[in-house]
Amino acid sequence: MLLILKAIIIGIVEGITEFLPVSSTGHMIIAGSLIGFDGTVYRKAYTDMFSVVIQLGAILAVVVLYWDKIMSTLKNFFPSDRVPVKKCGLKFWINIVIASIPAAIIGIPFNDKIEEKLFYPLPVTIALIVGAIWMIYAENRYRNNSKVISIDDVNAKQAIIIGVFQCLALWPGMSRSASTIIGAWIVGLSTVAAAEFSFFLAIPAMIGASGMSLIKHNVFSTCSSIELIALAAGFIVSFVVALVVIDKFIAFLKKKPMKVFAIYRIVLGIVLIILIYTNIITWH
Repeated sequence: MLLILKAIIIGIVEGITEFLPVSSTGHMIIAGSLIGFDGTVYRKAYTDMFSVVIQLGAILAVVVLYWDKIMSTLKNFFPSDRVPVKKCGLKFWINIVIASIPAAIIGIPFNDKIEEKLFYPLPVTIALIVGAIWMIYAENRYRNNSKVISIDDVNAKQAIIIGVFQCLALWPGMSRSASTIIGAWIVGLSTVAAAEFSFFLAIPAMIGASGMSLIKHNVFSTCSSIELIALAAGFIVSFVVALVVIDKFIAFLKKKPMKVFAIYRIVLGIVLIILIYTNIITWH
């Protein structure tokens, strides 16, 4: 039962942080270290797999909330007299695929090394602070340069650049949301369009990462019944929490700066440095 309770806590952390520019993976690593849901208490292979797979719950929340948009792209998949080329679903999904390629090129061959070297509190802490400083600079420099207000108007060049920025999120603590939104700002997307493109880009990214993790760890043959129940609990909780957070995040971005999240990251980073230095949590 304790494992399930811990899984629920991690699911809440995932649901809150997946689409915020604060790094859900980083927060799950830190939270896991604090509550004893990490490789020092349970099998590291299981906890690493858990932190990746429950992100599918949050991704399912995107599918539910943007179901009408997804269905619209499928109904209007090909250009026609009624649907111009730049508004058709084919163009939209090609852009999502294009933006997914850079992370796949780097993530697939180096996934094991990334987990081995970076899935620990100290690398996460460094990434939180470095990413926060970058967020403040990027927002001041690029946020008001928006020319694209709809994700339907994103072109292939913009998509590939956003995809390159997504690669930074392979370092846990940097944040996939922050990296892709900043990349989108740089190529001229409005903040809301940047966030929405980031949401859709998360679908193939997280499905791919989760699929790799499930195959790698052969989850159904290596996990015990209680581990599978805990995984299901974390998945469901992350889905429910993300449903609430996504809508609130978009409303927030329409009125407020992302600097708030950068300040939070810096404060959290300082707190984590203290916790690591005092051995309350281990650095690796």
